[in-house]
Amino acid sequence: MKLILLSTSDFFVEEDTIINALFEEGLDLLHLRKPGSEPVYSERLLTLLPEQWHKQIVVHEHFYLKEEFGLRGIHLSERAPEPPTGYKGQLSRSCHSLSELNDTKAGMDYVFLSPVFNSITYPDRKAAYTEQELHDAARAGLIDRKVMAAGGINSETLPLLADYGFGGAVILGDLWTRFNIHSGLDYKEVIAHFRKLRKAI
Repeated sequence: MKLILLSTSDFFVEEDTIINALFEEGLDLLHLRKPGSEPVYSERLLTLLPEQWHKQIVVHEHFYLKEEFGLRGIHLSERAPEPPTGYKGQLSRSCHSLSELNDTKAGMDYVFLSPVFNSITYPDRKAAYTEQELHDAARAGLIDRKVMAAGGINSETLPLLADYGFGGAVILGDLWTRFNIHSGLDYKEVIAHFRKLRKAI
């Protein structure tokens, strides 16, 4: 099962150091998502990351970065729902319902489905699916290895995903809440927790 990390919305001083350390620990993919930010800051972050990791990074919104830095692919969402004209390369998308998943999955390399569990980052976002709905979707072939679970992923919920048929998990709040991006310097807890998540797969 793949582990995908969604970046924080904000940039911070230790970000490149932490991301590099997580890749060294076995992170499969980083989704670089900085909504509403100026692209120059994403460029700077990518410049600070070793080129060996660029093929494991997917970009949201600032799609030109994919070619400029040789990234893995681009990710579509409500903010940026269409790929650039003539785009050829890996494509993924966020889905927020089983009907949306059914409508869009075929044209994607993989998709995010959320919120599978109660969100950690956004407390008002509750799980959108019952256990029965997830099992039924898996039996119908709707949830499979191309579908990555997002929303409320932690060391307790992560082991449940294989039973539902998901191909991976998208981590956000469970990891980033362990580091204060405004004043933190010691990120050992982030790395230790990532190791715990990898063992929970």
